[in-house]
Amino acid sequence: MIELNDQLGNPLRLDKPAERIVSVVPSQTELLSYLGLEKEVVGITKFCIHPDKWFRSKQRVGGTKTLKFEAIEALQPDLILANKEENTQSEIEFLQERYNVYCSDISNLDEAHQMIEDVGTLSGKEQKAKSLVQQLRESSKHFPTLSGKVLYFIWNNPYMVVGNATFIGHVMEKIGLENVLEDESARYVELTTEQIKNLNPDYLLLSSEPFPFQEKHAIPIEKELGIKTVLVDGEIFSWYGSRMLEMNHYFTQLAKDLEVK
Repeated sequence: MIELNDQLGNPLRLDKPAERIVSVVPSQTELLSYLGLEKEVVGITKFCIHPDKWFRSKQRVGGTKTLKFEAIEALQPDLILANKEENTQSEIEFLQERYNVYCSDISNLDEAHQMIEDVGTLSGKEQKAKSLVQQLRESSKHFPTLSGKVLYFIWNNPYMVVGNATFIGHVMEKIGLENVLEDESARYVELTTEQIKNLNPDYLLLSSEPFPFQEKHAIPIEKELGIKTVLVDGEIFSWYGSRMLEMNHYFTQLAKDLEVK
C-alpha cells in the first residue's frame, strides 16, 4: 500500500506502484522517462516533447490546459501527474473525482526535489528518484554566481515577465541574478515599454518558452528599449524534473555570455 499527499495536500492511495500513468506536465513526462517508466506511461500531452521517442509514439490526451477526458478514460490510468500552474483547475478537479491525481505545486528547488521523490514512491522507482535528488542537491551547491539586474521575458506583444514568486524567480535568485520586479508576491506581470525602461535592468532575458523568442525578436526589442537582450533556454529555467541535471553546465555558460554582453 502506498499512501501520501500531493503538494496541494490531497491524499493518494495506491494498492501497488502505478502501472498505467498519464502525465499532463511536460517536465514531469521527461522525469518519468529518466526513471525508466517506458511501459508504465500510457498517455502524455501534445506539449510533452521530451523524450522525442515518446512524443512521436505515446498516446496524446490533449494540451496541458485542454485535456481530452475521453482519451484519458480510454487509457484507464491508475495515476495522473498534474501541476497547479500548468493545468486548468476545473479539469484537474474533474479528474480527481475519478482517478488518483498527483498535483505538484513547485516554486523552488526543494519542492521540485520533493515532487521527484513522491513520483518515485508512486511509481516504484524510489531508489532512482532519491539518487537523482542527491545529484541535484550536490549540483546546486556548485552553481556559478552570476550578477546583474534582469527581467525574464516569457511573452512578446504584450511584454510579460516573471516575478519572484515563481520557480524561475527562485532559480534566478539562486544563481545571483536580481529580478528588478521588487514585488515578492508577483508571479507573471505585463509591462509597458515605459515601465521596463523605468525599472532599468542590465539585461532582458528572453526565454525560449512559452513564447519562442529568437534573434529576430531580440534585435527589435533591444533597439526599442535600449537594453541588452540575452536569449535563454526556458526549459533549463523552468523544467523542474530531470532536466535540472543540466542547470550547472548551462548557467556556467550563461555567465560567460553575460560577461561578453
